[in-house]
Amino acid sequence: MTQTDLYTILPNIILVVWACILLLVDLFIPKTRKGWTALLAAVGLALTLGITLSQTGQSLTAFNGMIVLDGFSSFLSVLFLASGLLSIALAYDYLKRMGLERGEYYVLMLFSLSGMILMAQAADLIVVFLALELLSIPLYVLAAFARPRADSEEAGLKYFLLGAFAAGFVVYGIALVFGATGSTSLNIINSMAVLQASGAFVGTGSVVSSLPLMLIGAALILVGLGFKVAAVPFHMWTPDVYQGAPTPVTGFMAVGAKAAGFAALLRVFVTAFPSLDVKLAPVLWCLAALTMFAGNVIAIAQTDIKRMLAYSSIAHAGYILMALVAYGNPAVSADAVSSALFYLVTYAITSFGAWSVVIALEKENAKGLEISDYAGLGRRKPALAAAMTIFMLSLTGMPPTLGLVGKFYLFRTAVEGGFIGLAIIGVLTSLISAYYYLRVVVVMYMREGEAQAESESWLNLTTAVTAVATLVLSFLPAALFALASGAVMKLF
Repeated sequence: MTQTDLYTILPNIILVVWACILLLVDLFIPKTRKGWTALLAAVGLALTLGITLSQTGQSLTAFNGMIVLDGFSSFLSVLFLASGLLSIALAYDYLKRMGLERGEYYVLMLFSLSGMILMAQAADLIVVFLALELLSIPLYVLAAFARPRADSEEAGLKYFLLGAFAAGFVVYGIALVFGATGSTSLNIINSMAVLQASGAFVGTGSVVSSLPLMLIGAALILVGLGFKVAAVPFHMWTPDVYQGAPTPVTGFMAVGAKAAGFAALLRVFVTAFPSLDVKLAPVLWCLAALTMFAGNVIAIAQTDIKRMLAYSSIAHAGYILMALVAYGNPAVSADAVSSALFYLVTYAITSFGAWSVVIALEKENAKGLEISDYAGLGRRKPALAAAMTIFMLSLTGMPPTLGLVGKFYLFRTAVEGGFIGLAIIGVLTSLISAYYYLRVVVVMYMREGEAQAESESWLNLTTAVTAVATLVLSFLPAALFALASGAVMKLF
């Protein structure tokens, strides 16, 4: 192990060590003072974020090329750590109000974040799997954190069983790819894939048959990661887990776990399998189209806002998959990944804002989660209703919000990559989504009711910051897209 190895994973080292220390310190913090655990967790995240920002612009490899530090990993690490800070802000008062204030909540979140950061840095399939498990196992516990509430325990169990099932696909896929190439390094796999796709190994015996083996392995990895990003038809766990988990955990999963899944998808398929795009593009096309269509159509029938946002999250995974469809086209490869990164930021800001409003209206025993419970919010809490309107418009992709810009970049990439039909499906499903997003706005302003919302300082701050960012950044998207573009330069 060299100094370069340690420096490359320094943010992860700090985060894991801080989480271990916090786990011990929490034992001496009284039950009525668990806010100190939240504060210490936030300090650890801020410190890690500072170290990560100091590493931006650097390009290093560590542990014999298994882990990399580049613009892609730095960009996503900043997104993960910022998501962690917002998640702590959402959970701080919520856990008190619901009687769930336990210090291990924040420790588990830190461990999960360390897995997300490792996922972004992975340059080897073995590291991808280790990172996947590191980020997932704490989330299984967090989903069931509201025990002994039956729906929370059910959410944790379902997430665990299907997560383990998905991990099996990933492991089997890795084994097949290793059998086809003799390596788990993404760069070496890419070199072997190029040679096999070009027919360079014709006549060398059994090596010829390794191309189908590699394709099957890549497909299995796609299935496993498809579970993590909630792509159709691997989405079945999402509504029940999102509904049953504590709402701050749901928000954290909707943003952090989804972004980590896409980090792995983009890193693996752009780095290891670009030469297989001709064969994988139809599969990815179908996945994206099905995910956009099913997520938006099924969301129409939902009356529980957490389930509605769960299907919304599925639909947005479909939009991001549009960028992955065109990843093998050299003319748009960089723009495809940049658009995906930009949209992940767009969705993170908007999603956290929407979940903050949901938390504000939620009561004990899962009360206040029906869309009908938002009736009269525009009259009783005009600022909160205005913020929710901004988030709903952004998720729809309407001006003047950041969501419109994010979808524009994705649709442009699809069109320039030659997938005009997929872009049309994206536009049509966005129109479908307007029905259930704007239904929330209609209920808030046009239905009589006595909506009750909590007024908590950190929750209000999160709502205000995300609402302002959703509006302001829509007028200044070029700078954010430039950061996303700079983050992917070394991948091509």
